[in-house]
Amino acid sequence: MSIVVTGATGHLGRLVVEGLLEKVPADQIVAVVRDADKAADLAARGVQLRIADYNRPETLQGAFAAGDKVLLISGSEVGQRVPQHQAVIDAAKEAGVALLAYTSVFGGPAADFTLADEHKVTEQAIQASGLPYVLLRNGWYHENYTEQLAPVLEHGAVVNNAAGGRVASASRADYAAAAVEVLTGEGHEGKAYELSGDTAWSFEEYAAELAEQTGKEIAYGPVPAETHKTILTGAGLPEPFAEILVDVDAAISRGRLAGTPGDLSRLIGRPTTPIADSIAAALKD
Repeated sequence: MSIVVTGATGHLGRLVVEGLLEKVPADQIVAVVRDADKAADLAARGVQLRIADYNRPETLQGAFAAGDKVLLISGSEVGQRVPQHQAVIDAAKEAGVALLAYTSVFGGPAADFTLADEHKVTEQAIQASGLPYVLLRNGWYHENYTEQLAPVLEHGAVVNNAAGGRVASASRADYAAAAVEVLTGEGHEGKAYELSGDTAWSFEEYAAELAEQTGKEIAYGPVPAETHKTILTGAGLPEPFAEILVDVDAAISRGRLAGTPGDLSRLIGRPTTPIADSIAAALKD
């Protein structure tokens, strides 16, 4: 039996593999990757590599074995993810894996924003497969914001259409730690974990924290949705992606990413990382 991580060279996947290496022997970990060169460092540490591509279902044959615990990390190509995920589910079912864990979206079936649509369809496909499963409904990552600080610092403003909405985000490492816990522990089958940070913060508070840590004047500037979309496309984002971001902010304004049920801190056995810590880390980079 192995623990298999798909998308293992992505930001989240690497953190999961690192966490697994602290808990289980390297030869019990399998990294499913598209490019072996990008995973050479993992192979050098004893992690097994299996080369497969979500977009080529035939490559997934043999990626899994009976009794494996598999983490399906959701694909990053919005609009392509349902067939990609279905290919992994089919291969996992054919292999007879012991557990299929999936990185879904906070709120699951209740999430009412466009970015959640493919996750909801994937959840249904997993449940219909008959496989033992666990749904890791990840909320927002601190890094969604802290990795985009350059324009904020340049203009001295946090600008979006989230109005007074709050975000209960956590660090990417927190979500990775939860996945490690599920993959190495017992009793998670059939569970859907609503994963989010311990504290929901507002963008006004976020701007104030940035100002305090940088010594610069940074304000929060809420704008209407259409204005935000114009700003994003003007900055070079493709219109479909800009529309997704605007739609997410609208969901934030409705409170959809503010929930703090505590599943994440309970799973990882510690408080989630404060946004201030991730801001500090980003400013050092």
